[in-house]
Amino acid sequence: MRSFAYCTADDVSQAVTKHGADDRVAYVAGGTTLLDLVKLDVMRPAQLVDINRLPLDEVETLDDGRLRIGATVTNTDLAHHPEVKAHYPLLSQALLAGASTQLRNMATTAGNVMQRTRCPYYRDASAACNRREPGSGCDAMHGINRMHAVLGVSDQCIATHPSDMCIAMAAIGATLTLEGPDGKREIAFNDFHRLPGDQPEKEHELRPGELITHITLDTPIEGAGAYYLKLRDRASYEFALASAGAIVAVEDGVIREARLALGGVATKPWRSHEAELALHDQPAAVSTFEMAAEAAMQDAVPHEYNAFKIPLARQAIVRALREACRDAENANQQR
Repeated sequence: MRSFAYCTADDVSQAVTKHGADDRVAYVAGGTTLLDLVKLDVMRPAQLVDINRLPLDEVETLDDGRLRIGATVTNTDLAHHPEVKAHYPLLSQALLAGASTQLRNMATTAGNVMQRTRCPYYRDASAACNRREPGSGCDAMHGINRMHAVLGVSDQCIATHPSDMCIAMAAIGATLTLEGPDGKREIAFNDFHRLPGDQPEKEHELRPGELITHITLDTPIEGAGAYYLKLRDRASYEFALASAGAIVAVEDGVIREARLALGGVATKPWRSHEAELALHDQPAAVSTFEMAAEAAMQDAVPHEYNAFKIPLARQAIVRALREACRDAENANQQR
């Protein structure tokens, strides 16, 4: 492992100052992805700025009903927070489906948003990877691409976004608060992660030196049911082959509002507006769910080893929608 400098910061402005706009400097909190990639010689920071002392570890309900989450809140604390469990069950379910208990105890909310792909070619410094080294090629295109994406792909990159938490946030809707050398700004969660296009090395909309300080979830949909389904090779500590996060509000057997996001099949957290449109004002029935699943996967582009993900994702969507509607019906009966 290459040597690097290390420093701590006591507040956000100090952290931003110490980082500056130098792309050789990185922020570190839990370090569950960053330090792995440093050991693999994939990331080569000259300096790390430790942000664990920053006062960003609180979860609070705002006056408008939204939930504001500090950047360093751990995945464990967020999953078990009473407000999350009560009003954002999809987020709690997704967090508990990810990683292991030990990793959830260390991993932070902002770190999860910034999580890097688990593509083995990206993590192998000797392999060709446009995301790691622009213009070098993509060994995944004609390699073992079973775990790779079928949505949002380009001829430069088919790496899958790995986060479960981000799928839930994509469905819920959220706003990121960023602070950097040029001040503070906000960006919609679904606009933050970028599609690879012809610049796969640009994974997000962070400007040089910017730090995620908070994530604010949209107001929950009243009376909605939620369900997160993760299909994987084994039951624990495994990344998704396909996952679906559904939030559905049902009135008199008709879908009033629906949110659907997909994981394991796309190059970024994938909000399926096509599926949501297909669900709106339709009966809460399997035929409707199947129609939505077809709409969600209509633009999928398979490669040699991952074509199975398309029917698998359709199944995940149907099951997640069915369970979310069932949850909504139960909630309506209890009101």
